[in-house]
Amino acid sequence: MKAYASNALWVASCLPGWLRFQRAANRVEETQTSLLSHYLRANANTEYGRFHQFDTINSPKQFQKQIPLSTYDDYTETIARIGEGQQSVLTSEPVRMFELSSGSTAASKLIPYTHSLKVEFQRGISTWIYNIYTNIPDLQRGPAYWSITPLVDGKRFSSGGIPIGFESDSAYLGLFGKLLVDSVMAVPNIVKNISNVDSFRYVTLLCLLRQSNLRLISVWNPTYLSLLLAPLTEWWECLLIDIERGTVSMQDVDLRFAPNPELAHRLRKLDSADYASIWPRLRLISCWMDGASAPYARQLAETFPRVGLQGKGLLATEAFVSVPIVGVEGSVLSVNSHFFEFINDSGESLLAHQIQKGRTYSVVVTTGGGLYRYQLHDVCEVIGHWKQSPRIRFIGKADHISDWFGEKLDERFVAHVLEKVFKTHCISPVFAMLAPENDNCFRYVLFIECDDCNEFLAKDLDKALRENFHYDYCRKLGQLGEAQVVHVTNGAGTYLRACQARGQKLGNIKPSVLQKTIGWEEWFEAKRE
Repeated sequence: MKAYASNALWVASCLPGWLRFQRAANRVEETQTSLLSHYLRANANTEYGRFHQFDTINSPKQFQKQIPLSTYDDYTETIARIGEGQQSVLTSEPVRMFELSSGSTAASKLIPYTHSLKVEFQRGISTWIYNIYTNIPDLQRGPAYWSITPLVDGKRFSSGGIPIGFESDSAYLGLFGKLLVDSVMAVPNIVKNISNVDSFRYVTLLCLLRQSNLRLISVWNPTYLSLLLAPLTEWWECLLIDIERGTVSMQDVDLRFAPNPELAHRLRKLDSADYASIWPRLRLISCWMDGASAPYARQLAETFPRVGLQGKGLLATEAFVSVPIVGVEGSVLSVNSHFFEFINDSGESLLAHQIQKGRTYSVVVTTGGGLYRYQLHDVCEVIGHWKQSPRIRFIGKADHISDWFGEKLDERFVAHVLEKVFKTHCISPVFAMLAPENDNCFRYVLFIECDDCNEFLAKDLDKALRENFHYDYCRKLGQLGEAQVVHVTNGAGTYLRACQARGQKLGNIKPSVLQKTIGWEEWFEAKRE
């Protein structure tokens, strides 16, 4: 009853947000214009606002004309000064924290978070929570697992003392939402303080096994959950002993729980891979399902055949772009979260009410965190509308291009090539990633975890890549050698460790079929074909 009461109270608190979203979805142009006007008024007296003369802008069209498109590189020096403690640089509000970006190929970026930006995220989240908990009411009757990232480097701060990084999914929910969620969290937030990754996973599994009434799992990367569950069989008996005694076997963890011999006895009758019996009331898993995450989400669906999967929509560290709605294909633009623009193939920047079904666009956002006409480089397809608000599907990253010699390999092209080659060879790899390597001869290498590859895979891969004119030209000039295939073990786990070592946040690392940097072979236990 405690879980039901807390969840019911939380859902009730999200009702106003759901109603506001519905109204906004019916008045897209009006809502978006109002948001932009608010940003301009609130930040007119900042350093950025004065330089760009915010006080002279009176329409979205003039805003587009007067303010240049931007990328993170345009803010590097500015954010450094904010980190040192300077005020009123990008926003009139103080920056309360920096969130680490979840980019796949570079060291993490620091995204400034203000109170307004958190509120904008909460608008989207409250819409999502109300929708799923009212359409799947069984979720309210038990706890949820909200992914937690271990503080492997401890708590971090900028030189001016601003905290760096959220500690869990629930931190996005605001104080009231976080208090309610914390009361029904399957894994307590204190687990974040475990810095050893194996110990962190062990205790997380221990907490999850103690929650036979688990109803919801919310993670970002589908491989995060798969890797979390991977050692369950190996640790099974030890975990059951800890459940029975209320102990934690990891020497570096000082935690105790209430003994539960009855639960341990029940679990001993089960197979450690029988997730349906371990968590018989699990109803929904929320994770990325589009773009490069799609094959990993399908694997998760096979692992949990009786559990519904829902995509998280398009979310970036910088902005809450779209929200999933139960029974609606794709996800709906979160029109009352931020001011959105969409760049078409001709380079024209359109507003939310102007984009059309069947077209693809690159997303641009202006937010309460002080990013103005910021290019997310996320490419989406408009697949329809919900009320008047666009429904979109994430396609890939527009800026994810590997270009050492002019070959210009784009992530979407590489994903298409791999899909075609794998279909030809009738294989379904557990892990696959293309990356440049400079081993005597500079070439692209496919790191793949699969049992059924044959000797012709590399030649067919290179042939398919050469359909790209620029790649083919570099091959003809001898700038690039023939693509090769390297078999790996524990590909997804190794990829996560490598990204984490590069400064990325464990729970937020996105799967990627293309990398732009060299040095990946050193991370994999590789066997060259």
